[in-house]
Amino acid sequence: MHKLLSNKNPYQLIAAAAFVDLFILCVAWEWFISPLRPGGSWLILKGVPLLFAIPGIWNAKVYTMQWASMLILLYVTEGLVRILESGANFWLALLETVLATTAFVCLLIYLKPIKKEAKSLAKKSMESSS
Repeated sequence: MHKLLSNKNPYQLIAAAAFVDLFILCVAWEWFISPLRPGGSWLILKGVPLLFAIPGIWNAKVYTMQWASMLILLYVTEGLVRILESGANFWLALLETVLATTAFVCLLIYLKPIKKEAKSLAKKSMESSS
């Protein structure tokens, strides 16, 4: 297990963990902690898009990380809107905002050198072709 984790970038690991934790939070929040309707609601499905991103983040797929960084902003927005609620919803929204912001920042930090290298290669290829 240690070898499996030691090969990963720390920002990649934190982003993957934040996505998993955010999925668990979304499901628990809308199923039994504080659902909109007693017994749960269909909002439990808001966690499903996160499931599509987790394997790509774990495997360091750049394209997945790019669209996941845009997807996660929906969860930041929801957390910021629901943070105005009271009781348990305030704390859950705060946790959602922290997890989603952490994932977003980690994805950006991980992708920045990759994007910089791609721009450099594109610039070199443009110079060599002219």
